[in-house]
Amino acid sequence: MGRCDLDHQKIYLSSAMPIALVDCNNFYISCERVFNPALEDKPVVVLSNNDGCAVARSNEVKELGAKMATPWFKMEKLAKQHGIIALSSNYALYGDMSARVMSILSTFSPKQEIYSIDECFLDLNGFDPQSLVAYGQTIRKTINQHVGIPVCVGIADTKTLAKLANHCAKKRYAGKDGVCDFGRYSTTQISKLFATIPVGDIWGVGRKITEKLIAMKIETVENLRTANPNRMRQQFSIVLERTIKELNGIPCIELDEAGTPRQQIMVSRSFGQEVSNFDDLSESVAYFASSAAEKLRKDGSVAASLCVFIQTNPFKEKSPQYNRSVVVPTGKPTGDTVKLVNAAIHGLTTIYRDGFNYKKSGVLLMGLQPKNAIQSSLFDDVAEQDKSNKLMGVMDSINRRMGKGSMAIAASGTQQRWAMRRDSKSPNYTTDWDELPEAR
Repeated sequence: MGRCDLDHQKIYLSSAMPIALVDCNNFYISCERVFNPALEDKPVVVLSNNDGCAVARSNEVKELGAKMATPWFKMEKLAKQHGIIALSSNYALYGDMSARVMSILSTFSPKQEIYSIDECFLDLNGFDPQSLVAYGQTIRKTINQHVGIPVCVGIADTKTLAKLANHCAKKRYAGKDGVCDFGRYSTTQISKLFATIPVGDIWGVGRKITEKLIAMKIETVENLRTANPNRMRQQFSIVLERTIKELNGIPCIELDEAGTPRQQIMVSRSFGQEVSNFDDLSESVAYFASSAAEKLRKDGSVAASLCVFIQTNPFKEKSPQYNRSVVVPTGKPTGDTVKLVNAAIHGLTTIYRDGFNYKKSGVLLMGLQPKNAIQSSLFDDVAEQDKSNKLMGVMDSINRRMGKGSMAIAASGTQQRWAMRRDSKSPNYTTDWDELPEAR
């Protein structure tokens, strides 16, 4: 696995140690369609916070030429012409559907790396190479049957190639099969295939690097695969060198089962409407601190400090501008929501200034470390810590069972006038008892 010497005379694509990349198709859109079949075959977009930009587009919208992250107000004319349906983001639904997909995928391999909300790697080492395409089809059928989400599967010997194989399965060369196994291709077929794929489609090759590569006449995947890795390292970085080796079937990026522990946790939102008073800002900061604390405990971590920030709307250049932040130590590292909320509000009091219309606030937890790695001292209040652990455990349990926010800190408010605008949000079909779908 660690061998990174490159032999250009041979391309290692035999699927001797195969990795599968399973990716959900148009995930946000697909989640909405599961519970609203009327959206099938219709042009649909999901909008970002405050219904600002398109963060997901159905294939029908992509065919109309609409780009990712296009502001909705710029799409309204196109939407009227073609009947594009705009939905507000429903992250509770997407997160729950993702958990269901990943749980099922974990049964298909002893090693799984969840890469993002809608894709994961599976180690297929030891599986019969001749049955991998059929196995990929079984994965697709199972996910679609149990969750209703369409997926594509890319199979190859490295993570970079698996991503590229998935790209081929989804968009280019695998037709309606939805599974692409590079191990089934000959060396000549692979070279011809790679010569038709733009270099910018490679995992990890961003826009700026793509522009530089094209200027060097490296325009396709095949051009980069056959480039001199040492030269590319000198002109770019070791990362691109590893990409070239991975394109040649030499694993340089290990499968990470556990995932890298987060070093920071950020929770922040732009407000649905500007706020000018301390109480509204305090509610938002308390809410964000509570949400960050929940994520912290889920990771089994504690935070040594937090940063609170507030800012006005930078796009209103004629309005008075004010942006401030402050770091507040927590004393002993903690994952207690009450303590973190108190620290966040204390920080807010030091940076708040009257006379401004605020558009955004946020909380950043820092100095994260494993909860079980905290060293005790003679001055620790064991009884208080035990009480805190029990309270947080009950709080998390209730929110998991009854839905997020069922039990919350009063400081986070109830009306939340600052909450982001989501005028066209679908119900929380899977996470709220009051919004469960009804069969009629």
